[in-house]
This record gives sequence, structure tokens and C-alpha cells, in this order.
Amino acid sequence: MRIIWSPRAIERIAEIAEYIAGDNPSAAGKWIDAIFDRVKTLEKFPEIGRMVPEANRKKIRELLFKSYRIIYRHDEEQISILTVRHGS
Repeated sequence: MRIIWSPRAIERIAEIAEYIAGDNPSAAGKWIDAIFDRVKTLEKFPEIGRMVPEANRKKIRELLFKSYRIIYRHDEEQISILTVRHGS
């Protein structure tokens, strides 16, 4: 299963990492590595995430990571990471 990151998702990762780096640069790097590792689990388990309640569409799902929601679309051939949002 192929994972594709949208420009918006990459932008959100960069924004969040920049915010974390303001307090702790090494924690920001670890956070980036950890979120990419978390998303990598979708290659084997693409339906591990729950359906996004506000989207109410079976193919739009979210994977929780710490206090963030990784929102993705699952198709037959690929997973598209749409965005990353804070859970609150």
C-alpha cells in the first residue's frame, strides 16, 4: 500500500514541529520521526483508523497520534494523508 502526503499535511507537520521546536528543538525532531512511524503502520493496516465523525464517509479515516488527528483517505491502491490536526 502506497502512502501519499498532501502538501497541506506536510505544511501542518512543519507548523507543528516549528511550534514544538520553540520550546525543545530535539523534541520536535523526535515528534516528526514518531508521526511518520505512526503513519507507516497504515501500509499494513489501512483501516486501523476510525471513520472521521464529521466527514461521515467510510473512506475518510483518522489515526490518532498523541493529541493529534492524522486524517487520511483510504482507496484500493493508496492512502492519502490529507491533514494533521490538533485533537482539541
